[in-house]
Amino acid sequence: MSETEAPVGPAPVMRVVRTRESLDDAYATLPVPTVRSARASRAAVLTMGALHEGHIALIRAARGEVGPRGHVTVTIFVNPLQFDDGADLERYPRTLKADLEVCAAEDVDLVFAPAREVLYPHGDPEVRIDPGHLGSILEGAVRPGHFSGMLTVVMKLLQLTRPDATFFGEKDYQQLTLVRRMVSDLELPVKVHGVPTVRDAGGLARSSRNAQLSAAERTLADAVPAALAAGVTAADLGRSADAVVGAAELELMRVGLTPDYVALTDPSLGPAPQEGPARLLLATRVGRTRLIDNTPVTLRR
Repeated sequence: MSETEAPVGPAPVMRVVRTRESLDDAYATLPVPTVRSARASRAAVLTMGALHEGHIALIRAARGEVGPRGHVTVTIFVNPLQFDDGADLERYPRTLKADLEVCAAEDVDLVFAPAREVLYPHGDPEVRIDPGHLGSILEGAVRPGHFSGMLTVVMKLLQLTRPDATFFGEKDYQQLTLVRRMVSDLELPVKVHGVPTVRDAGGLARSSRNAQLSAAERTLADAVPAALAAGVTAADLGRSADAVVGAAELELMRVGLTPDYVALTDPSLGPAPQEGPARLLLATRVGRTRLIDNTPVTLRR
């Protein structure tokens, strides 16, 4: 795809760039703030495309943060480093034309959609971000190397787009937590915002992978939000952490789903507290599609 400029209504235009040079050229035209402000002026939303209502919520949060005079960049790149299954990488939906239409409709200023060789000009990087212990539990235990690949591409994209603020969905809660930790530990000059999960009418979290579900599987997938709701109810009744996890597991197994994990942690993914704020996280396969979800809970005595 060649460099393009796509009109967004009668006023400004949304630029679509595919190379580092074009990205630098686009940013070179941005005004330099003359005074320091508590409000960000440049925001980036990092995606793998196949944009849906969840991504739209991120874009709108970014625009709300920078205001009408600020600059919003969306990146679209299916990152091979975070896939441990080549078939899963090939199945991942790629809908660039539709994604650009979404971005244009949402007043995005610039889309950076690089090819693999643009982002990794020397091949897969030998030096990568180590996610530490938090990258080895939950999703990291099931998908070794996933979070190293994710953090590596996030670091590269933040360096290339240089935003003041970036936005990630709470649906991928472990990812959000690790990005925040990386930014803090490595002193990156960007604020990480979490955006609440967007759900459909039945409660299923919006995900690009939902498009892979058959009609029957889509019905079965409703057990995922139902499991979280069962865990929340158990917590509200003053049940123990083990009982909260058990209630969620039972809801999945009731419809024949075997979870990869159901876990209760503190909000930073540490051990679950005896009382107070906690996070319930789960993952399961529905057919060939792997679904993850989470919700805040409050443990009571």
